[in-house]
Parts: sequence; structure tokens; C-alpha cells
Amino acid sequence: MAYFKYAFPSLLVFAGVVSTTSAVAADLPCTNGSPCELTGKNGGTYHLTFPKNWNGKQKLKPFVFFHGHNGSGKGIARNKNLAKQLGKSGYLLIAPDGPMFTFRGRSSRGWAARPEGNSPRGKRDDIAFVERVLDDINQRFPTIAKSTVLSGFSSGGSMAWYMACYSTRHYAAIAAVAGGLRRPLPPKFDTDATGADLRKCPGGPRKMLHIHGFTDGQVPLEGRGIRAWHQGDVFEGLSVQRITNQCGSKPVKIEAKGRFWCRDWSGCGSDQSVRFCLHSGGHGLPSGWLDQALKWVK
Repeated sequence: MAYFKYAFPSLLVFAGVVSTTSAVAADLPCTNGSPCELTGKNGGTYHLTFPKNWNGKQKLKPFVFFHGHNGSGKGIARNKNLAKQLGKSGYLLIAPDGPMFTFRGRSSRGWAARPEGNSPRGKRDDIAFVERVLDDINQRFPTIAKSTVLSGFSSGGSMAWYMACYSTRHYAAIAAVAGGLRRPLPPKFDTDATGADLRKCPGGPRKMLHIHGFTDGQVPLEGRGIRAWHQGDVFEGLSVQRITNQCGSKPVKIEAKGRFWCRDWSGCGSDQSVRFCLHSGGHGLPSGWLDQALKWVK
């Protein structure tokens, strides 16, 4: 199985710059390593990569990809394979920068990706920041806002889950890879017939895809505790999303062939489905993950 390569397990590194070759390319902001910046409260920077030969008029579908721990939006925007595949499908690649943290004695960039209480590790509201980014892009460029997809890897996958669960805006779909819904989970609203807690996302139902490596030791399926926080258990997160989407507990379809082994919950009361796919690899973006995501989004 082929994977993108990393400098160390949680560092997402990409090479190669994708640029447009149309007449409008020279005038496009937020590209080629020069980010756009949103100032003021919940501000920050983001990067864009447009489809090759975009004419400046065609409406684009926003595709937000959140980088992993110690990565950057610039690194994501420079991934020529990601941008090329998205561009062919009519997507504008949007790569926000996570805030800087002090982690294990050194400064690194990532996403808190969880409710943080009175002493937040991140010094901004990341959901509000991402929503500002999307507002800015939708004002600057011709986009199809209702077709917005949120995705990310590792810490960025958890950020995609965080947006799915707690943002109240509409998104066409969420596709998280190797990063789950972090604890604390949303508060319980009821119990089932067995006395088990029932929890649902404040943001409402979402079309949700989660992809994870069966042998992932960096972000295990069960999650792991890191000092005062927990990465989250993937199965807990999927349960919360199914309850939010009004899905049954039993998958409607189970398929175990090829690279991905998938379980589907469709026909849910909210008309929003959940899909969970495993692959045999570890902590990485498996070959074919984007094909899997784009086919499922349609």
C-alpha cells in the first residue's frame, strides 16, 4: 500500500507547487506561499490552490483540508497531487493554518480540535476562524458554498470532526482521516433502554466519512491520553454521529474487499449518512483515500 512520506509519524510534509497557468494566475491572492491573513479576533492565515487553467469565472466548490500536527497550510497548498485531483473535480483547495502551541518544550503548529473550557490551549476560537476563512473566500471568488467539503489528516482529521460536531453551518460532507472526535464528547441528552448515555453533536446531522488505519499507533482507533487531554475513541465518535444523524446501530452495508473495508449507515432519519472505512496501514494518508472521499461525497 502506498503512502505519502513523513519526516516523523505526525508531521505532514508535501512537495511540489501547483500553480494556475491561465491569465488570471498572476493576480490570484493567497497562493504560491503568500497567505491571506484575517486580522482581529479569531484571525489567522490561509492558503489557496486553484484548479489549473481556471478562468476566474467558473464557480468552484470549496474543499478545506486541515494539516496535521506540526504541519502548515502552506505545505498542504503545495501538494500538487492533492490540488490536481481536487481541481479536476472542480474544487478550490483551502488550507488554513492552525495556531502555534508549545508542546513538549518546543513550538509547533496544530489544532486543539476540542472544547477547551476556561483555559484554552489555543488562543483563538478555531471554528470561528474557519468560518471567517470561508466567508472571506466566498466574497472574493465565485464559489458554490453549499458544496463545501471539510477534510484533514491526523490532528487535522480531528479538526474536521470538531467542525462537523460543533459548527452550526451547512457543509456538504466531512471526510476525516486518522483523527477522531476528541474528548470531551458532547454532553448526554438522554439514556437508551439499557441505560447507556446518548450524546449528539450540537451542530446537527452531517454526511460523515471516517478513514483510519487498522495498525495506526500514532492515533490508535481507541485514541490515547496525552497529558491532560485525549485523542478520542473513533468508535465513540461514530456512535455520536450516528445518534445525531438518527441512524440505526447496525450498518446497512458492510464491504470487505480491496484496499478499504467499509461500513455504511444510510437511510437515517436525517437523510445524512455515515461511512467508516479501515485500511491495513498505519498513520498515513493511504493511496486512494481521496478517490474514496470524492466518490462518496457525490
